Amino acid sequence: MNTPFDCITDFIFVETEITPANAILIPGANHPPLMERAISLYNEGFAPYLLPSGGYNPHVGTTEWEYLQNIALEHGVPSEVIIKEDQAQHTLENARFSLEVLEKASIQHQKVIIVCKAIHSRRALLCYQAVFPKETEFLVVPVIDRYELTKENWFLSEVGISRVMTEVEKIGKYFRTHIPNWVQQSAMKG
Repeated sequence: MNTPFDCITDFIFVETEITPANAILIPGANHPPLMERAISLYNEGFAPYLLPSGGYNPHVGTTEWEYLQNIALEHGVPSEVIIKEDQAQHTLENARFSLEVLEKASIQHQKVIIVCKAIHSRRALLCYQAVFPKETEFLVVPVIDRYELTKENWFLSEVGISRVMTEVEKIGKYFRTHIPNWVQQSAMKG
């Protein structure tokens, strides 16, 4: 079925094929399925490190990093493979601070896996692309959130429409200032 909003669906919902990478990045959240999916990928051998990112969240009473780390520890993940980033307050900071942590720990980041909510996948990908070196390859693993919104059903409910259109708005606000820099960088390469 072709609809006028298919382009919104294609834009917001990102998913890529997964291959082995240097690290698995989890932009902060209080959604256990994110960490559970990251743990599954770690256990399957897709990357040697997990990097949950996120500062204090009143909904969990601690940092998102600690909240997600505890889930990993409960599932038997060794503490030494869980990299710490506990300051980020939004997705661009998740990306910026995660890159800093990886570089400080001398962890390669030529290819990384991002595990994020399906509805958040485009914004998360753009944030990491805006901050990481241009050579970094990003693999995106979307996880269904508590609203159970997918590319197949988001347009069937008011909450789905509202949440997707809020993502579209946030992407506009986040990246309005980045576009001239990206154009300039492209021109310098060409």
